Amino acid sequence: MVFRKLMAAFGAGVEVDTVLQNSHVRPGEVLRGQVNFRGGGSDYRVEGIFIDFTAVVEVESGDNEYKSTYSFLRQQITGPFHLAAGAPQSAPFQIQVPWETPISAIGGHPLRGMQLGVSTELALAGALDKGDLDPLFVNPLPAQDHLLGALDRMGFRFKKADLERGTLHGSRMPFFQEIEYYAGGEYHRHFNELELTFIAGPQAMDVILEADKRGGFLSSSHDSYSRFTIHYNDHPGQVEQSLRGGLQAMAQKRGWF
Repeated sequence: MVFRKLMAAFGAGVEVDTVLQNSHVRPGEVLRGQVNFRGGGSDYRVEGIFIDFTAVVEVESGDNEYKSTYSFLRQQITGPFHLAAGAPQSAPFQIQVPWETPISAIGGHPLRGMQLGVSTELALAGALDKGDLDPLFVNPLPAQDHLLGALDRMGFRFKKADLERGTLHGSRMPFFQEIEYYAGGEYHRHFNELELTFIAGPQAMDVILEADKRGGFLSSSHDSYSRFTIHYNDHPGQVEQSLRGGLQAMAQKRGWF
């Protein structure tokens, strides 16, 4: 067990170690863990312990882009308590992962371009001390897995994934995920790249597709845009059929077919 020292007010260190029982989760599942901590050289009153879900997001500002860390869930796991000098304590927690949490791992492997994490904060002696970031790996929901598998079978090749600042219709998040693919199969004749976004809820998810026309650039026009809904009780064949329908509807609007 590795304790990370947080420097509390007046220079006394409080040691903290957050242990996640299941760092690989899916949206809607419960993340379980325990915060272990030990008092420093003096007694302190801790106002509370907080768990913060964070993500690294691409932000556009004029002609420039930069990365910024956004919090998308903050939950208090303890109320105020007395922390005696040198005394060990622990606080277990259970937090539901938001349904719209972006995917950061597929098949148990980190998804290139994604950075999600969990940090622990102590409101201690009038100051907020933040620990290091523990990585969080969010795997696809079964319906998302079926759709990603369908793209693979259709010849699409993964390019990269990132998070963009902004809120889409039907979403509560301050950012949205774009999973980018090189077009393949029959669609390679019609466009170069495809961007995929999920907006997931408890019973169903919206799928947003955006494609560039061959020889052009990615466009935000509605002509290259398709949105449809997949229910979690749809079987894999239905998911693939919905995906093909979305791709074909987008292609027909642009006159590619």
